[in-house]
Amino acid sequence: MKIIQYRSAGGVVAQKNIISHLPAAELYLLLLDRPTRSEVRLPKGHIEPGESAEEAALRETCEEAGYCDLRILADLGRRTVEFDYQGARYIRDEHYFLMQLLSARQTPRPPQDEQQFQVLWTPLMGASNHLTFEAERLFVEDAVAAIQCLPRF
Repeated sequence: MKIIQYRSAGGVVAQKNIISHLPAAELYLLLLDRPTRSEVRLPKGHIEPGESAEEAALRETCEEAGYCDLRILADLGRRTVEFDYQGARYIRDEHYFLMQLLSARQTPRPPQDEQQFQVLWTPLMGASNHLTFEAERLFVEDAVAAIQCLPRF
């Protein structure tokens, strides 16, 4: 079986008070619905050559969700995920960052990302129940713990 190894980075975007259609008092998490694969996931993607994990996480979140005015609040660490897909064994090093929106402005997404991903804002508590992948659920738990340690969110 062919083995494919790569590094990826993504964002756990938590937000309140900035998205007009959401109740102001509650924290929300940005999830991506990928109906063609029956997945709900966090934004993430490949780290390109010469790119840092932080740069990749910000770029991928911008491309997949259309939110580009972001800041990183905390490094949530890394996990290695292994899975089989289309006859190959994938070994992916995933690195996530807790992020916050600086504005609700969305930019046009690349057509491929706009077709693949629908943005979902889900209440933070319970958001991990919607995620398809266990590793991403663990990163959300890490994000909740990091938020509780921040002086104010």
